[in-house]
Amino acid sequence: MGGRLGIILVSETREKLQMAAMVASVGAVSGNAVSVFVSMNAMKYFVKGGNKHAPVEGDVGRALERKKAPPFDELFRQAVELGDAKIYPCSMAMDLLELESDDLEPYVEKAMGLTKYLDEASDAQVWTF
Repeated sequence: MGGRLGIILVSETREKLQMAAMVASVGAVSGNAVSVFVSMNAMKYFVKGGNKHAPVEGDVGRALERKKAPPFDELFRQAVELGDAKIYPCSMAMDLLELESDDLEPYVEKAMGLTKYLDEASDAQVWTF
């Protein structure tokens, strides 16, 4: 493939977190440069030692849990470790939640503002979850 994928992740639901993680991991291991901008309600799932159990919206979310699908946080970590993926926390969301860089998972990059992210992702195919 070799293209660029951008993901803006703001949801706190299992289904949307799972789909974003699947796009990031499959995209990254398929040779795409992937950047994920994490903000709003999704931010809490990237805090070290935080709760990784997201609420489900419906039948698919319940099936993901029942069938023991790979957790979304594991897929994001694998995207970074096995492919060309970078995960950027939103600087505004970090300020609102009073988070520091050290509070976040080790695979998460330095915080970035939305304006900078959109500029950097201007030549990418951008997905929002």
